[in-house]
Amino acid sequence: MDKKRILASAVVFLILAVLVYLQYRHWRTFDWGTFWSTTHRVNKLRILYAVGLIYFAYWVRALRWKVFLQPVRPKTKVRELVSPTVIGFTGLALLGRAGEFIRPYLIARRTDLSFSSQLAVWAVERIFDFGAFALLLAVSVFREGGMLSIPDPGPFYRALRGGVLLLNLLVAAVAIGAVAINRWGDKIAAWIEHSFSHLPRNLGQRAAAEVRKFGTGLNTIHGPVGMLWAAVTSVGMWYLIALSYKAVTHSYGAAALDIPLIQVLILMGASMAGSILQLPGVGGGSQLAVIAVLSGPFAAPTEMAVSCGILLWLVTFAAVVPLGLLLAHHERLSLRKLSKESHQAEETAIEMVPPGSA
Repeated sequence: MDKKRILASAVVFLILAVLVYLQYRHWRTFDWGTFWSTTHRVNKLRILYAVGLIYFAYWVRALRWKVFLQPVRPKTKVRELVSPTVIGFTGLALLGRAGEFIRPYLIARRTDLSFSSQLAVWAVERIFDFGAFALLLAVSVFREGGMLSIPDPGPFYRALRGGVLLLNLLVAAVAIGAVAINRWGDKIAAWIEHSFSHLPRNLGQRAAAEVRKFGTGLNTIHGPVGMLWAAVTSVGMWYLIALSYKAVTHSYGAAALDIPLIQVLILMGASMAGSILQLPGVGGGSQLAVIAVLSGPFAAPTEMAVSCGILLWLVTFAAVVPLGLLLAHHERLSLRKLSKESHQAEETAIEMVPPGSA
């Protein structure tokens, strides 16, 4: 681990330590006996069902990557992409951000494509994830029977309406930006490189390289059929994740956690926002964010909120680890070695992105 990653991990640890301390002061009456008994009473079959949904979502994610590969590797099978997907997310769970490039790196090796091209696909994938989640949240908020049916939703839910509108406006802006990069990517990259060339550490050049890389990823979507398949698989995958969240919360058999889809999506959003502060193999940020929402706006008992927050993290984020380690062992792969190689390849890819490639 280099100095930058050590410093980043130290900063995250300190922030999480402060947040945990503040929660401890707020929860001085926390009852560990209630916590353990609440956790022990969960419906185990629902938990297994939730894990199954998450595993199925990884298969759908591999299917979506096959859609992105269709123009260049049409004969690639979904099963060839499942193992790199599972191992990649295992690396992310155990190594944190240090493992984020393992998946595109393995897929590039498996399909005999350049790593830079798969990094481009990885960047485009983020937009489809963001857009699919925003769409599901908007539908759940504004559909009949959703929040519009709540007579007095309270300040939290009233603010959520505005937040969802802003989120979808942001998605629309990103989509417009993607179209612009797809058409004039090299001109935009050249302007960025020229305008910000005075910044230290070649930040202007790096930003321009990211634009060109993103433009390359957009070129993997050929025609409306490819766009439709990418959108359908994205929405389907995030709906499976939402069903998994719902299965976990409903496994407690408590009225406080018998929540509808809209609240499930709010929990997912909190988890994603909290994941910015993650320690390798431990998490932290996502659990704290989910616990804060459960014990705050959702008014769940503190012990139940803590139990559910930890269990959600284990099911939706950490459950992939056993299978990922088994596959890595079978293929004789080292996650730390893959992490190091993928980051070295990423640095090389940025330096080698030529003008005119977007």
